Amino acid sequence: MFSNLIEKAEAHFKALKPFVLYRKPLENTVIGLFQNDDRLNFVSDFKEQGFVFAPFDSNDKIILLKIDEKVSSIFQQDKIIEKVIELSNEIDGSQKEFYIDLVKKALESIDEKIFEKVVVSRQLEITNQKSPFILFKELLSHYSAAFCYLWYHPKVGLWLGATPEILLRTENKQLKTMSLAGTQKYTGSDIPKWGNKELEEQQLVTQYISDNLIGEVDQLKISETTTVRAGNLFHLRTSVSGLMKNDNINNIIKALHPTPAVCGLPKKTTKEFILKNENYSRAYYTGFLGELNFKEEISRSRNQRNKENQVYKTIKNATSLYVNLRCMQLKDTKAYIYVGGGITHDSDPNKEWEETVAKSNTMLKVLI
Repeated sequence: MFSNLIEKAEAHFKALKPFVLYRKPLENTVIGLFQNDDRLNFVSDFKEQGFVFAPFDSNDKIILLKIDEKVSSIFQQDKIIEKVIELSNEIDGSQKEFYIDLVKKALESIDEKIFEKVVVSRQLEITNQKSPFILFKELLSHYSAAFCYLWYHPKVGLWLGATPEILLRTENKQLKTMSLAGTQKYTGSDIPKWGNKELEEQQLVTQYISDNLIGEVDQLKISETTTVRAGNLFHLRTSVSGLMKNDNINNIIKALHPTPAVCGLPKKTTKEFILKNENYSRAYYTGFLGELNFKEEISRSRNQRNKENQVYKTIKNATSLYVNLRCMQLKDTKAYIYVGGGITHDSDPNKEWEETVAKSNTMLKVLI
């Protein structure tokens, strides 16, 4: 039962032991992974198996949660919540001036040809009295199409979120990723109109991903760009797929992370701009998380007429990693929400501010 899974996670939390609860998009199974000591493990070459939790800064270490126990349960809800909640801008008022100035500074650098696009973000601090497990259940109820998670390590902290963006999926040599950029608020219409700013932003991300995968992936395919809805927001999405040239995804992750959707172009100069000019540390916001080298058993029919030899089994190696967007960190009675937006030469500072307000509603909806 789902309540038993939550009780187990609560016991692990009280005992100061690492765990993660998560549900993949459009699924109803919630998975719990539990580590039975408080050791802080790290990824060395992406050949390890476990649940990874990576920071934005690719120079920092990536945490690996070891799987001592795995438990899964079905999460059922009475109905899918579709109501869009508009929250007041007043909660963000103290940050508005700083963020608009940050966008203007980014636009100056773009005008000076220092970079083409940069993603700037901010941190929103909210008083929170809700249990992290209550918040996680509310995320599951509100965001069925997102990767919803609750992650905890006593030496790092507690994070949860509902992210719409895949960094990487692999099954043996098959690879899938996506570019997700451009944002509009959902207003009841299923067909939003996209401007040049959003279309250009999306194209920059798609081009970056395809260029960086050319040396690592064969049979690269780029899909048509489509509009997708994530909660109260619309985004532009392009799917990218191919066959990995080797079984180690280390080079591919290094090539992709951080993508222009969370950092900018070129990567080096925009990352330097972010670390210098944002007034806080992103930590694990715009990093990535998920399953690394999970073994999945597949049963296949060999001969329909011969029952004794009807089924044989193969093992596939699968990795599913998601960009850590629409997330928050919990510390004592505070919740820290992280939001940002991509800045190009067509960006309007006030509209960029409004976009971050809309994005903050994803987490604020479950907090307030």
